[in-house]
Amino acid sequence: MTELQTPNLVEAVRAVSRLSRIVERASDELSFADYRVMSAIAEGEARASRLASRLLLGKPTISSTVDSLSKRGLVVRSTVEGDNRAIELTLSAAGTALFERMEARMVRQLELLVERTAQPEIVVHSLVELGAVIEETMAAHSHEVIS
Repeated sequence: MTELQTPNLVEAVRAVSRLSRIVERASDELSFADYRVMSAIAEGEARASRLASRLLLGKPTISSTVDSLSKRGLVVRSTVEGDNRAIELTLSAAGTALFERMEARMVRQLELLVERTAQPEIVVHSLVELGAVIEETMAAHSHEVIS
């Protein structure tokens, strides 16, 4: 692998920051925090206690987001059989419909941007690969800050 240039990394960070804002704006009914929590639940992360660790967010942030989503009828809380302290989360029918609609809008925004690059397939592949590395890193370091 060639040595990465600091100016290129700075530009990459700035691009990711701008990209996240553009994609977030496409999900006007969900904040990015809402989306991240709902995405983790949709992917099968049903335990509230594990969301903070998986998403590298504080427990108060997760609690607040889950409370908000629950009040809006988007997330359903239920107790776990055999463990009265554990809470399991699922998306409600309304939550699933909203999540899928907002995610489709976010995907479309990314698609419109990627189509304008010289090699869209490579850009998408690189983002998917980066996402996998992020997931692996977060899973390995869920109890500490990534360094």
